[in-house]
Amino acid sequence: MKHFKISEFDSPDEVGSGERMNDDVLKMIDQARELFGKPIRINSGVRTIAHNDKVGGSKSSSHLKGYAIDVSCDNSADRFRLVEILMLVGFNRLGIAKTFIHVDNDPDKSKNVIWVY
Repeated sequence: MKHFKISEFDSPDEVGSGERMNDDVLKMIDQARELFGKPIRINSGVRTIAHNDKVGGSKSSSHLKGYAIDVSCDNSADRFRLVEILMLVGFNRLGIAKTFIHVDNDPDKSKNVIWVY
């Protein structure tokens, strides 16, 4: 990866867990960062079951399998541009919140969906 360290995708309670991220997901987020042209902060990558429970994540969260990333975003102009870029690079599942965007490509879930938090 050109723009990220694998440790940025670690669950906060397990050093090195970012290594379990799906390679395609990492390539896509790196490509998105390149196209965005400015830093993207990772709020969440891989999660342990304990951390997922702590943050109120779904029992079937794609973060548990390394298919999901939450990126920080708190303004509408960046949000619009990031959503556009994230879909362009191949993410097909997006969740949009006031302060972050969730992206994943979990092969076990419905494709081409966007939801709000």
